[in-house]
This record gives sequence, structure tokens and C-alpha cells, in this order.
Amino acid sequence: MEKEEGNILIVDDDYSILNSLKIFLQYEFHHVFTLKNPQQIPEILKKEDIDIILLDMNFTPGKNNGTEGIFWLRNILKQDPQAVVIMITAFGNVDLAIKAIKEGAVDFIMKPWDNEKMISTLRSAYQLKQSKKTIRMLQNRQTHLHEELNRDYTVFLGQSPAIKKVTETVRKIAATDANVLILGENGTGKELIARELHRHSGRRNEIFISVDMGSLHENLIESELFGHVKGAFTDAGTDRTGRFETASGGSLFLDEIGNLSLPLQSKLLNALQNRCITPIGSNRIIPIDIRLICATNQDLHNMITNGTFREDLYYRINTIELRLPPLRERKEDILILARHFLKQFASKYGKPLPRITRKAADQLIMHDWPGNVRELKHTMEKAVILNDSGVLLPEELIGKNPLNKNTGSYHPMTLEEIEKEGIRRALKRNQGNMSRTARELQIARQTLYNKMRKFGL
Repeated sequence: MEKEEGNILIVDDDYSILNSLKIFLQYEFHHVFTLKNPQQIPEILKKEDIDIILLDMNFTPGKNNGTEGIFWLRNILKQDPQAVVIMITAFGNVDLAIKAIKEGAVDFIMKPWDNEKMISTLRSAYQLKQSKKTIRMLQNRQTHLHEELNRDYTVFLGQSPAIKKVTETVRKIAATDANVLILGENGTGKELIARELHRHSGRRNEIFISVDMGSLHENLIESELFGHVKGAFTDAGTDRTGRFETASGGSLFLDEIGNLSLPLQSKLLNALQNRCITPIGSNRIIPIDIRLICATNQDLHNMITNGTFREDLYYRINTIELRLPPLRERKEDILILARHFLKQFASKYGKPLPRITRKAADQLIMHDWPGNVRELKHTMEKAVILNDSGVLLPEELIGKNPLNKNTGSYHPMTLEEIEKEGIRRALKRNQGNMSRTARELQIARQTLYNKMRKFGL
């Protein structure tokens, strides 16, 4: 019979038992760890991915009431609620072993043990552990899928030559597993293209996981990507499965890749090169199988020159480069998208579908749309909510903005319009770099990100 792929920890105060079990079980399982002192249990559980724990009921000479075993069982399950623990007990302690099962142990083994029964019990315990891991993975995926289903996505529509070129490229590369780097301004639909690549790939029936680097604090990104074990840092109250592990078998989309610090770029590069990850606080190596899609609105070539982005990582994520045009370069699509959004929001809010006047349509086409499709979508939603006449006028769509170079006249700005334009200009000056823009505006990066969402930038 083949060895099981598993790590077993044996905890007993008797060296002879530890040695005999290790010699016996090393031919049945790949990794066998032994401890004489139960005080070392928490440390080894942090360092190693233990599948089964064989735990003695008594450790102090002269004590045979089993309370020590119960104590350490409780501590193990507190540290890892998914732990699979089998108690080792003498014949006279069967009642205590049953008590241990009520406390969370999965089985018990009698001293002296029968070798065949021992192996059978351990193999069953190993299968139970694998089932628990599978259930936890499915629960994590279900959580991510629930988040995805409750997010509001814009459709990718258009008939312009620029968009036809993009969709043709997507069609050509979707079926491959090539890493793709999507470039474009904020609001141009980079995530939508990533989803199209996944939807038409061989991984279409697997999960699609999206991670927005721009919305995460620097200290949280590593945990978000690679996961962590309980106790790895101050706020790590439970184990967390990283997005790489959750996405394995499917596609992983890393948005705003240019926001990664150099240390995190190095860790990402190692994960992609070795096709495996290690959660924070653990030595466990987890193989990964993902199709990687990245996106940014930043000039990575300039960042490489400035030493803020690794050139080797750039080539690793950029097997295929895909550039999305801003909305001002695909004006043929503006009315197509506008009418789609009007229909969508009229249905959402239970209102009649409003008609766009000719002047309003001209105003939409003339506007330069610094926030691109995202700004257009928010504009249409606002128009549907506020309109009562069933006819959309120019001022209901674009508003009175003196800084829209196509309006040709001056109008007073609201505080929100001033703030929006200030952020837009700062982003342009900093070439879309969120961190530098936040520093210039003297606000936190998360605050900047929230304001950009609010204003459709």
C-alpha cells in the first residue's frame, strides 16, 4: 500500500513509544514528528502543516487521570479548530478517552496497540483531515463567490475600431494560459476584460478571483495574497486562506499591480517563478495553479527606470500586453453605453426609460470623460434618479463644469466639482500613481481610493 501524503505529530512522554511509533509509521506516512514535551506543541503547529496528532493522555509520572491530555487537546483545538487529534490511552482510561472524543478528539488508540488497527485508524483520520481541508477551501471559495455575485459590473460594449481591436485580441489570447497585463486609465474596464479572458478560457468553469491592490493597506497585501496562520501577527486570530490558494485552478486578477512595494514585488515574483506560496507564519509550501491577469493605470516602463518596479517581474506578468483606449478615443461608443446604462438603471429603480435629446447626446459626445466608462455609468445613474420628465436635458447629464474644455463658457463650481477636478489633475500629474497622488493631496491612500470611486475617477 502506498504511503499517505501526510504529516503526523506524536506527543508522548515515553521515549520508547515515540521511537517505536516513528520507526513503524515512517513506512506508512511521509513525515513523522515526535515530541516528548507537550509545551512544544503550539510552536510546531505554527511551523508545520500537521495532518494528524497522536496525543498521550498523561505526561507527569504518577498522574493517570488524563486531565493533562484533555488540557492539551483543548489547547490544540483552540489553536487549530480543524485539527485531527487521536488520543493514546491505556486500557484503564477508556472512559477518559471517550470524554476526550466528546471534547473534540476524533478517535483513541489503546496501549498496547494492534498495528493493523493503528494503520487503519490513522488512514481514516488522514482522510478526515483532507475532507476538512476541502470543506474549508469550498467555504472560502463560496465566500469569494458571494462577494463577486454581489458586486456591480459594467458590461463591455462598443462598435468603435479601437474596441473591436481589443475584443479581437481577447478572442485570440483567452484560450491560452499566458499571463496578461492590461493597461489603461481608471474606469476604462480593465477588470471587465480580465473577466472576458477568464470566461473564454479553459478555466471558465473554475473560480475567478479579483484583488484590488489599490484598496488594500500595504501591511495587508501579503496576507491577502498568500494567507496566514493563526498567531502569525497581532490581529491574526484565525487561519486565513490567501487569494492565490483560493484561485488555484482558475484565474487570479491583480488590479493596480503598480501599487506593490518592492519587497512585495519580490515575493510575488518568487511565487510566480516557483508556482507555490507559503502563508505568513508557516513553513507549509502550497503549490498553485493559476492563470495570472494583472492591470495598472501607471507607466511601468517609467517605474522600472525610476527603480520602483522590478523589470524581471514586469516581463513575468507581461507575456501579452493589452491596452484599453480611454472613452474620449472611442466616441462612437458613448451613446451605445449611455443608452445601455439608462435601461439598466431605469429597471433597477423602477422608473420609465428616459429619452436623450439631441443636444444632450451632443453634450455626451463632446465631454472628454476623464473618469471614462465608470464616470459615464455614474452620470446615467444620477440622471435616472433625478429625472422626472422622461426627457434628459444637457445640464442633467454633464452639469455646469467650467473645466470641461468643450463647454465653452464659465459656470460656478460646487465644492464637490472642485474636489473632483483637483483629484483628477493630481492623478494626471503623478501619472496615476496612487501613493504619490495621496501624498500630494495629503490624504490617506484609502481615502483617495474612496473619493475616486465616489467621483467616478
